[in-house]
Amino acid sequence: MILPNRIYHCSASTAIAGGGVKTYVDGLYVAMPDAFGAEIIANPSDYDQSNFKLLHIHETNAIAQINNSCPVVFTAHNHDVYCASGTKYLPASKSTCDRLLNSWGCAWGHFVDGCGSRRPAKILANLERASTELNALRKLGILTIANSDYVRSQLIANGLPESQVVTLRCGIAATSYNHEPLTRTVHAQKRILFAGRIVPDKGLDWLLKTIPLLDSDIHLDIAGEGWAMPQVRQLAEDLQICDRITWHGWCKKEKLEDLYHQSFAVIFPSVWPEPAGLVTLESYVRFRPVIASAVGGIPEHIQDGKTGILVTLNNIEQLATAIRDLSNNFDKAREIGIAGNSLFHSEFTLAIHTQRLAEIYELAIAKFHR
Repeated sequence: MILPNRIYHCSASTAIAGGGVKTYVDGLYVAMPDAFGAEIIANPSDYDQSNFKLLHIHETNAIAQINNSCPVVFTAHNHDVYCASGTKYLPASKSTCDRLLNSWGCAWGHFVDGCGSRRPAKILANLERASTELNALRKLGILTIANSDYVRSQLIANGLPESQVVTLRCGIAATSYNHEPLTRTVHAQKRILFAGRIVPDKGLDWLLKTIPLLDSDIHLDIAGEGWAMPQVRQLAEDLQICDRITWHGWCKKEKLEDLYHQSFAVIFPSVWPEPAGLVTLESYVRFRPVIASAVGGIPEHIQDGKTGILVTLNNIEQLATAIRDLSNNFDKAREIGIAGNSLFHSEFTLAIHTQRLAEIYELAIAKFHR
């Protein structure tokens, strides 16, 4: 039943899949202020949109279903709307992509740079999808939320007016587990943590190549699974570092919380331009300093040297230096973890995020009724 005083969130994947978008929308569903009670739907075309107080789109494939009969907000959670492959990353050259969305450049990226499928039909489908969605956003004038200034800059560079795009960085819920600042006992265990999917985009390979440069007592815990697991396991064998790594696979919440607790630092070596990078915020919640790639939206969530350490993409020596620094300096590691937790509570809680989101809703509603 559609109620005219409700905010409706369109996220087709929420009913059938997990992932960051689902987690985010589920969090909003619980945390939105009472004045903006929320409901989740899959397909807006199934309803009379004129009955919506506001429709918040989280999936790009729903943009084409909008008929402008109610206020609409779209959140760009990733690069899909302006990147045919959705990655903004060129595996062949191990670099981020600075091309705008266009047929020739994106076809070259798929065929030569390996950013997506090399099948012509798939390339054409990707291009048509992204172009259609981007043009629809522009034509309909949908107020678009970028989860970082990096994403906002990409949307504007690809043709959306500046006035149509606002930045609202992510917020996450605090864990119910009792985490405390780093202790000397935990620091002395010399454990670092990688938490994420085991795929090339997440940069685990250059983290592994860093391990031989570190003191032999530093141990890496890896929490996650993915299709690239055989390749990275083979790399660990080739580097002769298997005895310095524990592969935990996919972890239940309790296990992951333990791994955070046991670490003196969290390593976030992503090589693709993460739109936001929630690992940073998850580390802040747990008082752990994060060492991360200075790519995409990640630097916007880290005050370098204060709440975390940023390193140049694929710079193994720089990453090793950052890990050694925190390994040898308990006070610094502890202070950075505390500063990160303070930044989280002042900027990135779900309550703060939803308050700012409600202001954007008010803006969209007022604009629609002018």
